[in-house]
Amino acid sequence: MKVERTEITPRLNSYVSVIEREESFFQSPFHYHPELELVYVLESHGKRIIGNTVEPFDSGDMIFIGSNTPHVWLNDEIYYSGLDKLKAKAIVVYFNRDIFSDTFYALKEVKKIKDLFAGAVRGIKVTGKTHGLLDKKLRELAKKKDFEIIIGLLEVLSILADSKDLEYINKESYTPANTQLHNDRITEVLNYVKQHFKRDISLQEVSDLAHLTPQSFCRIFKKRMQKHFIEYLNEVRIAHACKLLLETDLSISEIAFESGYKTVSNFNKIFKKMTDASPLTYRKKIS
Repeated sequence: MKVERTEITPRLNSYVSVIEREESFFQSPFHYHPELELVYVLESHGKRIIGNTVEPFDSGDMIFIGSNTPHVWLNDEIYYSGLDKLKAKAIVVYFNRDIFSDTFYALKEVKKIKDLFAGAVRGIKVTGKTHGLLDKKLRELAKKKDFEIIIGLLEVLSILADSKDLEYINKESYTPANTQLHNDRITEVLNYVKQHFKRDISLQEVSDLAHLTPQSFCRIFKKRMQKHFIEYLNEVRIAHACKLLLETDLSISEIAFESGYKTVSNFNKIFKKMTDASPLTYRKKIS
């Protein structure tokens, strides 16, 4: 099975994300990424692959995965039959190790968490009392917002670091059979957009970057991101505009230009559609 390299941080535009997934079946490919990941399956069954190990999974499966450890959850065949009553539900926490500084990791009080991260590259199954405790914590974490998410994540990591109810899935760290792993072309596009959103970016340009035809690129991007490319581009631009409205005294027209929009009218229209407020109203609310 071919392994895809991807990055979660640029895709979700956040270093920490808590997602409640509900699908007909789990759709992610066999992949790996630099972010650490905690997966709690609420409803579903099938087989999962973590590193070199294939095991069955069922509702309640709770797995902590380290950086760059390949993984995938594959539902049993019945999930692909289109039965409406069958759902694949999970709470998934993604976070980049870089959310904490080197000074943080140098603290002696953090050694257990560092050891936890190091061991997670083998894949860790959470069981026993810890599982019951994190069931509640993860459901609560999925409802939190803003800085509460960081506090909740630290609490979860502290519980895991002190737990005796952890089982390693692989005997050793994953070593790929093929060092020429498939690189995620969509991630390359996301990083490209982050660097160049202030100027015109054409569909042909990003399609060429991904080595795809425009039609194929649009289909693959929509499948992977659950949104059209132009929607993602506008999200990046408007997020930058919000930052400028908050942190600078630039005029609305200057912010529109700095965010990649040629006309103020188009900027105002898209900004209001995405934030339910005009740029001027947004700035006044922030003030």
